[in-house]
Amino acid sequence: MSGGAQKLSIVLVTGFSGAGKNAILRALEDLGFETIDNPPLATLEELASRAEKNLAIGVDARSRGFSSEAVLETLARLRVHPALAPSLVFATATQDVLLRRYSETRRRHPLAQSGPVAEGIALERALTAPLVQAADLRIDTSNLPLARLRAIVEQNFGAGAPPMAISLVSFAYPGGLPPEADLVFDARFLRNPHYDPALRPLSGLDPEIGSFIEQDPDFATYFNHIKDMVEFLLPRFVQEGKKYATICIGCTGGQHRSVYMIEKLKSSLGRAGWRVSVTHREAAKFEAARANQKSHAKE
Repeated sequence: MSGGAQKLSIVLVTGFSGAGKNAILRALEDLGFETIDNPPLATLEELASRAEKNLAIGVDARSRGFSSEAVLETLARLRVHPALAPSLVFATATQDVLLRRYSETRRRHPLAQSGPVAEGIALERALTAPLVQAADLRIDTSNLPLARLRAIVEQNFGAGAPPMAISLVSFAYPGGLPPEADLVFDARFLRNPHYDPALRPLSGLDPEIGSFIEQDPDFATYFNHIKDMVEFLLPRFVQEGKKYATICIGCTGGQHRSVYMIEKLKSSLGRAGWRVSVTHREAAKFEAARANQKSHAKE
């Protein structure tokens, strides 16, 4: 490994059962980490040394061979690895909160399968005490909303993480609303190229369609309203921890108006630095129609 190469981040996530370890792992996964939960402790060093991307590993009292000493010894060996940047995250919560969470879920504590939950919590506190002291980051989830928990993880491990992924979808209303939609806008009131025989075989990907639609006196106002609303909402989505957002625009056939508006919105969001993908749901239908039209023209 060259001196300028960036080290892989290896995050060991541990803590009290019921304190939010799984939520932390999910947040790291959304940041692009590969995640592994509860492997045998003896495999940690091998898993980390073979990692090809940032890696988060969940370990706790359920892990085979678990002990605080073994975790700390493994962490010490990883710290001298020239290609790795290991850290230890500990999830904690107060006794009352842990008891309430177990009561709400009606689950047994892993260290008190046949006894009171409080006994399992006490035993776990004693077993993990050295890890609490050694942790690079301790997160108390007692009164922590999930969005804030995710924000803490992102602040500590999100450097270089991709921005929220945005999926833009054009669709035809007769086929139903896309079930994954977060936002839906209706383009059916705009000028419809379908009624122009010369434009009907084309799609919103063709410049002639864009020129036709933009002649609608309400197009610019409507599109700008959509763009302004989306640009207002996306940072709030990120703030609340969303990693994916699906924005849909529909028209009658899913071929002209919705396709053009999706493409125009894609360009606007791309210039603003958002990571955008596009799906034209009815694309197969109108591309087949276009191919058929070209075939007849050649004949």
